[in-house]
Amino acid sequence: MDSSSYGPLGDGDSPVFTWGSDLAGIQMLFFTKLNITLVFLPLGVMSAFYQWGDLTTFWFNFVALIPLAGLLGNVTEELALHTGDLVGGLLNATFGNAVEMILTVQALRANLLAVVQGTLLGSILSNLLLVLGMSFFAGGLFHHVQKFNAQGATCSTSLLLLASLAFITPTVTSSDHTLPEDILTISRLTALLIALTYCLFLFFQLGTHLSLFKDDTGFDKEWPTISASVATLMLGLITAAVSVASECLVGSIEGVSRNSGIPESFIGVILLPIVGNAAEHATAVTVAIKNKPDLTMGVAVGSSTQIAMFMVPFAVLVGWAMGVPMTLAFSRVSATVLTFSILIVIGVVQDGESNWLEGVMLMVAYCIIAIVFWFDNPSEKFTRGHQAHHGVFVIIGAFRPLTSQ
Repeated sequence: MDSSSYGPLGDGDSPVFTWGSDLAGIQMLFFTKLNITLVFLPLGVMSAFYQWGDLTTFWFNFVALIPLAGLLGNVTEELALHTGDLVGGLLNATFGNAVEMILTVQALRANLLAVVQGTLLGSILSNLLLVLGMSFFAGGLFHHVQKFNAQGATCSTSLLLLASLAFITPTVTSSDHTLPEDILTISRLTALLIALTYCLFLFFQLGTHLSLFKDDTGFDKEWPTISASVATLMLGLITAAVSVASECLVGSIEGVSRNSGIPESFIGVILLPIVGNAAEHATAVTVAIKNKPDLTMGVAVGSSTQIAMFMVPFAVLVGWAMGVPMTLAFSRVSATVLTFSILIVIGVVQDGESNWLEGVMLMVAYCIIAIVFWFDNPSEKFTRGHQAHHGVFVIIGAFRPLTSQ
């Protein structure tokens, strides 16, 4: 956008904001086609308050959270533009996953530990396989081969492999007759180490080795469209709205699973991550088509790294503060799926190039995982075993088996 849109320029050509420029910036952020679905926010809250049914409450708030997540990401980026790279990176790491953070806290309050683990796992897998896969596929259709910064990608995927070790170790230990309190202690200490490593990674990425992560194509300096004070106010208001919608959604999960037959594991791993990743998904595919694969990698792989190295330890440590026994002991299926997904992505990105076939490979991997978690429902493990051959999939983001005859 031209700097004249902000009003008069200050020293160093930095923008000076007025009420008029802030109002114009807010209009740009809110008046989009996607934000029409914000109408579901009051409907979702009313559905929970007037008890219109768990299924209605779940889907109203589910749809409402998608534009809220996009707004939250955009406002966070606006605020980050007012700060330096390091503070901006910290802001994006914190509020860039604010929807997942709030969903995590609400689910911990409801003691839905399996949903917390599933949502975090699903967010990693969604970004790593679905978002990156669709971006590679879309970019490959318009460009024969796309090249990106292999060093930055390798650093991020190596961190993901470290995170998978942090998940596998408590998972294996928990099945080896180790006392639950010891598993909890292992998880909490591991979470502290992983969180510290992520802080060091931010310093590495934004401080000592910034050149490894820079995009060589070069872009014009980007200016914020709203003032820092207005961005901070909007961030608080949108976060509050996300908190209300998340509480309504989480409160309806058990009822939805019980009444509709959708497994909680599928809700956590496949459905809920759609909410937090919708904005990243659209952004990654768009920039891939514009032949900016480094931005695609930053959005998809960078988001996965944030969730694995920041959000998962956050969940364990917040659970610790709340007195909730949140651990890193995931199910064996979850730990195995995550590890192999990371290995597949490492194999795909190690050469620093992408094409449409590699995108198909990643998307197929995600579809396989979705099928696995549809049937991976421990509470109905034996019941679903003999009903599986009667199931059919309705491709609307959630699958529902036919009634057993």
